[in-house]
Amino acid sequence: MIELRTAHTADLDAGTRSAIRDLMDGAFDNMTDDIFENVLGGVHALLTEDAELIGHASVVQRRLLHGGRALRTGYIEGVAVRGDRRRRGHGAAMMSRLERVVRSAYQLGALGASVEGARMYVARGWQLWRGPSCVLSPEGIRRTTGEDGYIYVLPVSVPVDVWGELVCDWRHGGLW
Repeated sequence: MIELRTAHTADLDAGTRSAIRDLMDGAFDNMTDDIFENVLGGVHALLTEDAELIGHASVVQRRLLHGGRALRTGYIEGVAVRGDRRRRGHGAAMMSRLERVVRSAYQLGALGASVEGARMYVARGWQLWRGPSCVLSPEGIRRTTGEDGYIYVLPVSVPVDVWGELVCDWRHGGLW
């Protein structure tokens, strides 16, 4: 039996957190402790089949700078479905849960997508960010040109210009 539930990081036991990390280690080539840390601290969508974790995604709060404003942003992290369970609508089901959180609690949704994952997000109404991407680093604002073309946004309560500059807050691991 497949079950989809949401839970805040504070409500995840050590076994569930370990299962999330194992799933992500299997799904992503570059998983590090810092990158895993970025998926924590928000609301998780957890997909289980017969009590085994087969899918995960989370939304965490970040501040993105755009158009002279610091936007409260629901940032999607750690979207992963076990390899033998992909292409069955599980990612879309998890995103539906998290998009509800984004739409009701944030000014903007954002995420960094792989080439493979981008089609799902576009089909759900996410927009490719076409302008320059940057990070507010300890040394000041600097370009993140390697991320251009991989960032998607879901406007919620503020208009955005997807051709404008978008600046993310600093963190270890993947900036975007």
